[in-house]
Amino acid sequence: MGMMMAVSFERYGRLYYLDPGGHEPRIGDKVLVPTNSGPEVAECVWAPQWMTEDVGGLPVCAGLAGPDDLIRDEHNRRRRAEGKLAARRLIREHGLPMKLIAVDFVSATNVFVVYFSAPHRVDFRALVRDLAARLRSRVELQQIGPRDEARLQGGIGPCGRDLCCATFLKDFEPVSVRMAKDQDLPVNPMRIAGACGRLMCCLKYEHPLYQDFKKSAPRAGSRVETEEGPGTVVGHNVPSDSVVVKLTADGRTCACSVASVCGSRLAYESTHGNSA
Repeated sequence: MGMMMAVSFERYGRLYYLDPGGHEPRIGDKVLVPTNSGPEVAECVWAPQWMTEDVGGLPVCAGLAGPDDLIRDEHNRRRRAEGKLAARRLIREHGLPMKLIAVDFVSATNVFVVYFSAPHRVDFRALVRDLAARLRSRVELQQIGPRDEARLQGGIGPCGRDLCCATFLKDFEPVSVRMAKDQDLPVNPMRIAGACGRLMCCLKYEHPLYQDFKKSAPRAGSRVETEEGPGTVVGHNVPSDSVVVKLTADGRTCACSVASVCGSRLAYESTHGNSA
């Protein structure tokens, strides 16, 4: 067991989980989060609470943010806004085929990091030179892919909820069309693509459940025995771990659990009798 809290650097932004470290911030409090460039200010969106599972290895909250920390955070936000405005103008002036995604400012080293997307490689050396002169800081540009673009920009997915990648996903795991086929989803890019234009990350969530189900469930068209009599499997309902059976006697359909029609159970009862 252990205690855990969640913070966000932006309103409705991605959640980061911390070990409270003995502190007891409330929802809405500004706290300090350890980062590679020093402690940064974030908002507590989930007050510390005990978790039943082991949550070791989390970064430790550095305490509540003080007045100096809030002033520094506001300065950094102004600098980021200044950097985004300057970058957008210079990209337009240089006529570069790139899309500005986000701008970060590291106050400890006085460095701006500009994230952008582009259909191909872009020669941005002149842009970096002019941007560094205008911002009086060192500037680094990083080209990112569609998934990272969606994660940084955020948005609403087809399910009507905030994007998983912008809220809780830490890494992008590979997703294949086979996962959609195994779940009997229409292999239509408009139906199984996320905001990034790539296959939805959530296709991976239930895929192991479908794989396990198909190992034990009778295939469609197979003859089975149910509590209401013999019938033929005409469909599957994986979330409820059941199959839809069309009864031979009267043509009715009924939902039966996989355990009640599986071959191993029927073979056992034919040998040893019905335990019920």
